[in-house]
Amino acid sequence: MNPYHIFKIVPLSVLQMLARFVAWVILKMPNASIMRTVNTNIALIAHTLPNLQKQILVKDIIYHQCLTSIESIKSWAMPPEWSIAQIRDVHNKDILLEGLASPNGMLAIVPHLGTWEMMNAWLNQFGSPTIMYKPVKGDITNDFVLQGRARLNATLVPTDGSGVKAVFKTLKQGGFSIVLPDHVPDPSGGVVVPFFGVETLTSTLASKLASKTKCALVGLSCIRRDDGRGFDIYCYKLDNPALYDRNAEIATHALNKAMQRMIKDNCSHYMWGYRRFKHIPTVGNPYTADKTLLTTFIRSNQDRHSAHNQDSANDVPHNNECNEQ
Repeated sequence: MNPYHIFKIVPLSVLQMLARFVAWVILKMPNASIMRTVNTNIALIAHTLPNLQKQILVKDIIYHQCLTSIESIKSWAMPPEWSIAQIRDVHNKDILLEGLASPNGMLAIVPHLGTWEMMNAWLNQFGSPTIMYKPVKGDITNDFVLQGRARLNATLVPTDGSGVKAVFKTLKQGGFSIVLPDHVPDPSGGVVVPFFGVETLTSTLASKLASKTKCALVGLSCIRRDDGRGFDIYCYKLDNPALYDRNAEIATHALNKAMQRMIKDNCSHYMWGYRRFKHIPTVGNPYTADKTLLTTFIRSNQDRHSAHNQDSANDVPHNNECNEQ
């Protein structure tokens, strides 16, 4: 039996308690890899936030990321019906239904925001999406994740040319697919455009699919409720004409801005422990860069955006959770 199946037995409330303990331990280890990554990301995108607010934000991010990780494992271990039962409210569901009804198909835009794995089972109720799947490290872990996803209605395809063709075919037939467009791509599959004010390598897959198929684009996130009683799903209508532009840089920049608006609503639920900015043209990899070089870049980037902040004036997250410039 796969050792991960123990998660099927342990109640979610107990697992969440364990996740909070792990987060508490991580917060006591400032040199831990995830702490360095989160702190670097927040320094890059929230450079004008007061230090005390940054510390509070980092703490919240660590807690939410630990919770998301263990909740995802639980959802893979359980049948789809269990995950569906965890969904309490769906905000703006009509946007999703409209997208699914599009004759050109629908592409669900799902950033690393909240517990998206929990949402997969719920979304699969509406059809049989074609989803690209990249094997995870470790045979035992990969088998477990693969089994969890295989229980859904989705058709899993590889993250290569054949997988892209399969998604394209699905959209052309009026079906739907799900893409996490904030993955760091190979250089051949991306362009350098701003994300939270930082010029960084960004995937063009979703933008190219949208441009070629004119499919409906719907943003989705699955956010843990403040009362701890399940999750809420939020649907966003992404209809900016620039999202369909044939110029990959224009379309991808528009998609990044759309994701920023989604993230700003629940900034601490975003997976800032992911090394999203590891390809910055003027710095390289900020997670391994010289501290002096990184500090200089952050200051110059702040000055540059302070002088041209009108472009993103409407994208600043509420409650100062993140301070996009």
